Amino acid sequence: MSLHPLIELSNNSDVKKAKGFKEKAAELNGELLEEMYQQEVAQAPDRAAAGKKYLDVRTGRTPTGHQAGKDDRHLALALHAWAKAGDRSLELPGGDEMVVVDSTMPLRTAAPDRALGDEDPNKGVEDVDLLGLLPDNRVAVVRTKFLADTATRGGAGDTPLRALLSGLAQAAIVDARREALGEEIEKQTGRPISSEAPALILAGSPRYWEICRKREAQKGAAWIRELERLGREIAGSIGVEVFFLGLSIGADPAWQYEEEGPILAADPDCNPSWESGAGKLKPKPKSRARKQDPANVIVEADPERPSRAYQISDSYESGDTLVHPKLGTGVVQGVVGRGKISVLFGDEKKLLIHQRG
Repeated sequence: MSLHPLIELSNNSDVKKAKGFKEKAAELNGELLEEMYQQEVAQAPDRAAAGKKYLDVRTGRTPTGHQAGKDDRHLALALHAWAKAGDRSLELPGGDEMVVVDSTMPLRTAAPDRALGDEDPNKGVEDVDLLGLLPDNRVAVVRTKFLADTATRGGAGDTPLRALLSGLAQAAIVDARREALGEEIEKQTGRPISSEAPALILAGSPRYWEICRKREAQKGAAWIRELERLGREIAGSIGVEVFFLGLSIGADPAWQYEEEGPILAADPDCNPSWESGAGKLKPKPKSRARKQDPANVIVEADPERPSRAYQISDSYESGDTLVHPKLGTGVVQGVVGRGKISVLFGDEKKLLIHQRG
């Protein structure tokens, strides 16, 4: 059995089928993926222990021209170069900005050893396309997917579910090595990373999402519904928030090749990957009785329990009041997965870690 179950699952033949991956997605749930995530954390390669850095490490030659099957990687390099050249951040839908920390960041400690087979901790581990830092200092693992506006088909085996699972595996490795990676990020940006689990962003070009949707009836509604469900369950059980983005460049070709590598031909623009409600197969009948969404029920602070300074090693339950050094005073709404709690700060709920240590 592989040391990396999420990576192994991402390479499953059903996951890679353009017209069948939605059925595989329907079989998955947050509980199962959390179990795999924890196995990925436990078996994560450790570059720091091997005396190797994470940031500003380049593997392979700098691309000076188009290479078949490398557009996703070249887009990531071009976005990183764009951000560095003008000290710019990537504006996300809703107005938040993500600092681009690095591109094609290695997670392996060495090249895979065929002799070790499934016992090799580096087997199947890929570079992180883009590493970002969100406004709340959460690390963001970004998977970039690119198809040119003129493309008529996607890559073989390149499905959104595969991108989700492989990206989740990368988030687990980043989560496992947050201390060493966090030191490098703070040294580069001056910002300490949050104790929360990484965010996972699947950023595809508009044509990528369009081609994916054309493969299925009703504009891909079935698989969109399943991926949105998995995103919610992953956030609830693991604490990894999942974002699906459409990344437009506004030029064709989207980048040129220069001596230092791919350079964007225009500024990037981020939008939701699909319109609201795209995952609905047909309109749902209106209910006469309005039901209250449990997610909207607010747990009030228990006045008999004194507030405590937030520490990831402490244990919390619904009604506890905690004081976070950056987010302020919040009330615990409940436990939402192994080692995760939902906390209400003002009008906004956040996922925090507890019982770690």
